[in-house]
Amino acid sequence: MGPLRGVKVVELAGIGPAPFGCMLLAELGADVLRVERPGGGLAMGPPEYELVNRGRRSVALDLKKPEAVAAVLELIKQADVLVEGFRPGVAERLGLGPEDCWAVNERLVYGRMTGWGQEGPLAQSAGHDIDYLGLSGALHAIGRAGGPPQVPANLLGDFAGGSLYLVIGVLAALTEARTSGQGQVVDAAIVDGSAHLTTMLLGALASGVWTQERGTNLLDTGAPFYDVYETSDGKHLSVGAIEPKFYDELIKLLGITPPDRYDVTTWPELREQLAKAFAQKTQAEWTEIFDGTDACVAPVLPLAGEHPHLAARGVFVEHHGVRQAAPAPRFSRTPTSLGEPPTRPGQHTREALTEWGVEGVEELLRSGAAVQN
Repeated sequence: MGPLRGVKVVELAGIGPAPFGCMLLAELGADVLRVERPGGGLAMGPPEYELVNRGRRSVALDLKKPEAVAAVLELIKQADVLVEGFRPGVAERLGLGPEDCWAVNERLVYGRMTGWGQEGPLAQSAGHDIDYLGLSGALHAIGRAGGPPQVPANLLGDFAGGSLYLVIGVLAALTEARTSGQGQVVDAAIVDGSAHLTTMLLGALASGVWTQERGTNLLDTGAPFYDVYETSDGKHLSVGAIEPKFYDELIKLLGITPPDRYDVTTWPELREQLAKAFAQKTQAEWTEIFDGTDACVAPVLPLAGEHPHLAARGVFVEHHGVRQAAPAPRFSRTPTSLGEPPTRPGQHTREALTEWGVEGVEELLRSGAAVQN
């Protein structure tokens, strides 16, 4: 199922953005085979809850053994894409760099996922989402006036600036390879993607309608009508009434008489009025008032929260006993699906290697080059 049905991907297992990108490819219909260390890698919890590993099978291979590397090259002969998230040079030292892979499959798209990129002064340095956001400028822009930058979990860097750019690059290179007959490297760096995400803000900064001072701009809580407000029960509502007609709807439903919103000097007074109004009712009461209107107000729900709109679209689903987000985006003719639940490292070693046509699977298992979990 899915528009990528028939595409075969070899994933050299890592953490964070590369697995999430491979999860997306799998949900789009690709047959993704995850190659893991025999003992697995860093995890946030038990394997069955590592949701970024869902949708694909796992084989365990000890890549320090040459026969295991040879097995991966056998997989690569049949693959359309390889994805790895090692530091620059590691795959080459394993004998699985781009040139090694192209020697057996010149059409292979070689996706590389790193934080700092394949080159540059920081290429060999360790880092995490927060560091890449910091250097790119994206982190500086997030926060309230007079306060420090606020950390958006690891959603903006790892997954938006990393995984999504990896998948976009892989799909573009895959399309090009079908006409040229040649693969290429996709160098997806989180610092690059995070900087690219700030494009609109950079244009606004250049034109003078955005400033470097956090919490003073239209979209960073500087404007009272684009902010989060507390309700009487200690919960919150998000307010995004930017356009005049949406703002007018907001004011009408709140029943207040605000100052001129176009006079920035009155914004503190407007913010105070909005805060006092929202504090008069519970989140549920306000949600009922604003649902279906153009006031651009929504409840701030917890992770995997409940709402009629989410339920109607099936945004969250129960899959193998775990509530999780359904695949996105959606397709009219080739629907996507969740597929396999997260698996233990090496859970499918024997069957997957055999199905992919690797020879001598039993010998690999006896030697310890491959492990069946």
